Amino acid sequence: MSAWALTRRGRRTARRASDSSALEAAARWGFTARGVLYVLVGVLALRIAFGQGTQEADRGGALSEVAGRPLGSFLLWALGIGLVGMALWRLSEALFGAAGPDGHKPRKRLLSLARFFFYGFVAYTVLSFAAGSRGSGSGSSDQQSEDVTARAMELPAGQWIVGVGGLAIAVTGVWIAVRAALRKYHKHLKMGELRGRTRQAVDVAGVAGGIARGAVFAVLGGFAVKAAVDYEPDKAKGIDDTLRSFAGTPAGPWLLALIAVGLALFGVFSFAMARWRKI
Repeated sequence: MSAWALTRRGRRTARRASDSSALEAAARWGFTARGVLYVLVGVLALRIAFGQGTQEADRGGALSEVAGRPLGSFLLWALGIGLVGMALWRLSEALFGAAGPDGHKPRKRLLSLARFFFYGFVAYTVLSFAAGSRGSGSGSSDQQSEDVTARAMELPAGQWIVGVGGLAIAVTGVWIAVRAALRKYHKHLKMGELRGRTRQAVDVAGVAGGIARGAVFAVLGGFAVKAAVDYEPDKAKGIDDTLRSFAGTPAGPWLLALIAVGLALFGVFSFAMARWRKI
């Protein structure tokens, strides 16, 4: 058999592996893990809005909340492994293309690759936390953001790097919110299996959750841009401080409460994606 034929067979085998039921299960597990984290961050932010929160409303706070529950250690490992599954699924999309008619386009593959790195990093922090390295997963997102920004600004053209990065995050936030409002997620769902009130509930969670998530990213990126313009790394904020900034608006804690409910709804939407997402 020629080398070309062997290569072609290898690609077919890899493609079948990427479409396997095991990878589909891993992806759905990953959506579930993502949902749990967003629900917990939303709950923590809601507590802060009403003056009852003591933990930070970010991934570290969510992991600490899980760790304090019965079977907390088991749940942490389950979340971390689920996020590994999400990362591997995104990697398979980058290598072999995603579901849908345009899933093989280079832009889609690059987006999947970026998501692979993102979820890979999140999975690493969660698994590190589960293994006992508390600083990796539970460190303040605000302090981490300031540290990363400060190190980036020390690089040649660091001020521009931070500014462009912040702008990219802000634009991504707007993109997330707009796509949610337009219900672009419909093309990824098995809409034929959604009926009546179930479909309405999924749309409420998808739209409200996506807009809230996009708003957080947009404001987070805005703080990074401001830090770059003023050349003050401490003006960069993590998720917790970004959420708290909503309470400093004229709407007061009610805006933070609204965003918190939206983030929790995005978690619920992630559960719906785990059930009805086309993999």
